[in-house]
Amino acid sequence: MTESFDVVVVGAGPTGLACGIELQQRGLRTVLVEKGCVVNSIYHYPTNMTFFTTPELLEIGNIPMTSLNDKPNRTEALKYYRRVAEHFRLEIRQYERVDRIAGADGAFQVFTTDRLECPHVYRARKIVLATGYYDVPNMLEVPGEELDKVLHYYKEAHPYYDHDVAVIGAKNSAAIAALELWWTGARVTLIHRGAAISDSVKYWIKPNIENRIQNGEIRAYFHSRVVEIRRDSIRVATPDGEVSLKNDFVFALIGYRPDLAFLNATGITLEPDTLRPRTNPETLESERAGIYLAGVIVAGMHTNEIFIENGRLHGRLIAQSIRT
Repeated sequence: MTESFDVVVVGAGPTGLACGIELQQRGLRTVLVEKGCVVNSIYHYPTNMTFFTTPELLEIGNIPMTSLNDKPNRTEALKYYRRVAEHFRLEIRQYERVDRIAGADGAFQVFTTDRLECPHVYRARKIVLATGYYDVPNMLEVPGEELDKVLHYYKEAHPYYDHDVAVIGAKNSAAIAALELWWTGARVTLIHRGAAISDSVKYWIKPNIENRIQNGEIRAYFHSRVVEIRRDSIRVATPDGEVSLKNDFVFALIGYRPDLAFLNATGITLEPDTLRPRTNPETLESERAGIYLAGVIVAGMHTNEIFIENGRLHGRLIAQSIRT
């Protein structure tokens, strides 16, 4: 099945939705292709997560976002972005994977496969890549990481009650997971290569996790790393030598990265040191003419530079460039 559009947007997160709105408002027929659900990364956030920012900084399409508190939570964000997609009647193809992009500026072909394994082809003059980075976790690269007890995403704590759980990392995701697991009755050990909990951890979380560690309620190994994961234990290299810890589950919460393989296959040139895609800063068009980048992938490996708050603004730059 082949369909024709002015623009194909790959990704239907907040940035992808913002791009779709801006393009549509300029009269450009646009389709968004998303390999998961709408705002898939937010869906996979921890169930009880609260955003660090205020509602107005998450808004797109000039649609107000409401929240019961000063900072919105995951459930409120999911509801908001669904409402925005419905309000603008965005054409979104969910659970459809982009396999490859062929053609050239003005005459692209986007080949996809949907959840029923049916192939699709979209013809488009322009392409916008807004694929984010949350789908590709950083790996520990240690023996045993392939075991099903090893998790790279934290959702909620209940299934781990009365179990020995290791949390690897010391930034926001790791700190929140460690606290919630401890509150729910898991025996938690936090392991981190650095010297302490990261200074970037939210100000209302950092003293809490530090107090739990200081009181011995959460065991912590700093300047340490996991060297092997076994079915019932983990081996940890510490400053005082190697230790073996009883273990049921491992949360490897050490960050995520853009899908660089997909960008390379699409013909996007990356800076060798930072892995930033080369783009025109005024239009966000890549060195492959007709393909634009939006959201966190513009920053390469520096994923802490772009968030929903500033990534949502990329749509206007891109739409203005394509429309002219």
